[in-house]
Amino acid sequence: MAVQRLVAPTAAPEDEQPNWSLRPTRIAQYVGQPELIARLSIAIQAASGRKEPMEHVMLHGPPGLGKTTLAHVIGAEMGTRVSVTSGPALSRGTDLVAALTRLEAGDILFIDEIHRLPAAVEEFIYPAMEDFRIDVPVDSGLHARTVQIALKPFTLIGATTRAGLVTAPLRSRFGIVHHLQFYTREDLLKILRRSASLLGVSVADERTLETVAARSRGTPRIANRLLRRVRDFAQVKGDGRLTTDLVESALKLEGVDALGLDELDRSYLRIIGKTYGGGPVGLEAVAATLNEDAGTLEDVIEPYLLQLGFIARTRRGRMLTRAGAEHVGVPAPAETGREGLFEGA
Repeated sequence: MAVQRLVAPTAAPEDEQPNWSLRPTRIAQYVGQPELIARLSIAIQAASGRKEPMEHVMLHGPPGLGKTTLAHVIGAEMGTRVSVTSGPALSRGTDLVAALTRLEAGDILFIDEIHRLPAAVEEFIYPAMEDFRIDVPVDSGLHARTVQIALKPFTLIGATTRAGLVTAPLRSRFGIVHHLQFYTREDLLKILRRSASLLGVSVADERTLETVAARSRGTPRIANRLLRRVRDFAQVKGDGRLTTDLVESALKLEGVDALGLDELDRSYLRIIGKTYGGGPVGLEAVAATLNEDAGTLEDVIEPYLLQLGFIARTRRGRMLTRAGAEHVGVPAPAETGREGLFEGA
């Protein structure tokens, strides 16, 4: 069984427990993503003023940045109910019909991993989004006919970590499409202050939370997870009060370094540096050597390493940069031209 990484941006069971949830519930509590918040605030106020459902919204970006949270925030601001499902769960057209017919006027249907909707289901969703109706085929052959089912006006919010896999016809039907960015250290610090207050955590000084923010990989979910972990460490090894030394010791025990990298990240860098001489090397080869799924490496490991400038994508594969080599203590790769960097391999 795979071990849950502390710095993995994907949700863990403890992140989803309602009693421990640190998610904001109103738009005024939401920190970060200022451009998106400004757009959503205007759309919410306008729709509320007209007493209409809000436009359909698609949010895309790395996991852990608040796509699900935003869906619930929009629902709270609109005063409507949010129904949650996912692309893989809607395997047949009847699954989508059941989800849509349960909605009341103004409700929100949130579909996570919307890029994984089957093509047959996607065909059902087009008239639902545009005309609030579903065309259900009955029988086949010469006796084939279509029955229309009227829907109550609703808002569809789709979330995806792979925006490139969302088909153009589906994407074009969303009125608001936005890419969520990694959070700045200042925004993470604001989130950690709020979370520490909700959890009743006593903090020695501002530098303590700055240390956690610096290792959170620009992701609020990871920041809150690290805060919970160092809180436990301080309770057992100290007096429950967070100090910089206690935070450093707790994260060292968890294998999280000063930049937020864990052992899997460092192993990825070392394999490219040592086994493959700094690259270029294909993603499948690295995945096989690490005994990890290539999709996991591409979606979970690489985005942050690319952001740090520790790896580069070239036409021939992944390459370790000088900064990445220095971080894990392997020989720096030979100098190469910039041609082909950051292209798909």
